[in-house]
Amino acid sequence: MQLTVWTYEGPPHVGAMRIATAMDGVHYVLHAPQGDTYADLLFTMIERRGKRPPVTYTTFQARDLGKDTAQLFQQAARDAFARFQPQAMLVGASCTAELIQDDPAGLAEAMRLPCPVVALDLPSYQRKEHWGASETFYQLVRTLADTHVRPAGRGGHRPRANLLGPTALGFRHRDDVIEITRLLGTLGIDINVTAPLGATPGDLARLGAADFNICLYPEIADTACRWLEKTFGQKTVRTMPIGHGATHAFIAEVAALAGVDPAPALDTSNLPWWSRSVDSTYLTGKRVFVFGDATHAIAAARVAQDELGFEVVGLGCYNREFARDLRDAAARYGVEPLITDDYLAVEEAIQALQPELVLGTQMERHIAKRLRIPCAVISAPVHVQDFPARYSPQMGFEGANVLFDTWVHPLVMGLEEHLLTMFRDDFEFSDAAGASHLAPLPLAGGVGKGPVDVGSAAAETSPPPVSSASGRGTWSPEAERELLKIPFFVRGKARRNTEKFAAERNLATITLDTLYDAKAHHAR
Repeated sequence: MQLTVWTYEGPPHVGAMRIATAMDGVHYVLHAPQGDTYADLLFTMIERRGKRPPVTYTTFQARDLGKDTAQLFQQAARDAFARFQPQAMLVGASCTAELIQDDPAGLAEAMRLPCPVVALDLPSYQRKEHWGASETFYQLVRTLADTHVRPAGRGGHRPRANLLGPTALGFRHRDDVIEITRLLGTLGIDINVTAPLGATPGDLARLGAADFNICLYPEIADTACRWLEKTFGQKTVRTMPIGHGATHAFIAEVAALAGVDPAPALDTSNLPWWSRSVDSTYLTGKRVFVFGDATHAIAAARVAQDELGFEVVGLGCYNREFARDLRDAAARYGVEPLITDDYLAVEEAIQALQPELVLGTQMERHIAKRLRIPCAVISAPVHVQDFPARYSPQMGFEGANVLFDTWVHPLVMGLEEHLLTMFRDDFEFSDAAGASHLAPLPLAGGVGKGPVDVGSAAAETSPPPVSSASGRGTWSPEAERELLKIPFFVRGKARRNTEKFAAERNLATITLDTLYDAKAHHAR
């Protein structure tokens, strides 16, 4: 294990919480010490849910370890059933409680509660949140699905599909479900069950009645879909409808399985027209770094390069279970795959690549803000601002519109570039004032916050020599001050070109003359 300030995924019991909270009629009894009780924080403060999550904790304390904590767990389970009357219960242990080995599964079985009880064995020190959610959903499906249920046949009935994978605390899952349900309705396809989000144990029992499954989020639903394929013979749609082109491919795959005409659903988003319009020429060739869960990162890279004309210079994910898919995607763009759950490694990669846009999680938002790089969030983990009150899907044609707006708005447009360059000595547009869409931060070399004159501030404070992120030489204080006069939106490119120029000439220190010589060289 590694001590860290931020983490992309929590322990696996957090994934189990996400499944329990997403469903109705399910209660989760978690053997956990005082201090592990943070479900309310996750779901009411971050996701802004209007009710508390269905999680009961034993909350044993240090003094309880000398007693029978097993009895404490059984009493908590009895009380939870009596109070909430769930249709099904989940039982398990948190990462801390796992160490005392009380065996919640055996204890719950001995109690013989009058409802299905699904015992979760979630190895907290080997696995993480997404795996915990996937395993919990799989165990619920395997336990509750009625294996005698089969599709009723097509005689006068519209095709039916299961939408699988959306959870609580998921990135725009609520809106994605609405958008895909609308899309399927246009094709004449009914939804049999959407799960786990909004589903009951009774809904899981009739999963077999669907003609096929749609795996919206593989990190959550892939294992359950494979079991349903084996048990019921149901085929699975695995195309992620994120982006205009992928939505067309998704509709084609669904229509082929359902035996329907895809034409009624092939309306379009505005993304293709906008990305080809004159006003969007400033997008072409923008260098973008993409990081998140594998599903969203791979989809975002495809949209960025194929539909918006960006250049993907970095691609990574934090969930190692999908490392192979990520590597295959990275190979298509000719970039080195970054598979890590260490945010410091991600920050180092962003610093080295100096992209013009970062697409990532809330961690990358913090990193990009500190580095003064525009950023848009595309994946969990996210914070409260990424659970908007407005309708904001990522999937389908409307999702493609949302992607265009979300990704393009942080960028500096062509006219803005011209104006910012023209008025860069004005106090409002000076580098010290910061970009309007980024928080004002102190500049390298001690330049302070707020609307101050860059020249006078730089003259008063002599910055120390700054080592380049790529390791290609050291910048002298004079050269670093001159670099700060270049508008922030092209400064990264100027830094890279100068460092490359110096490296080719074996210059250990980048001076003011080196900066001017590099500028003249690249202007030819």
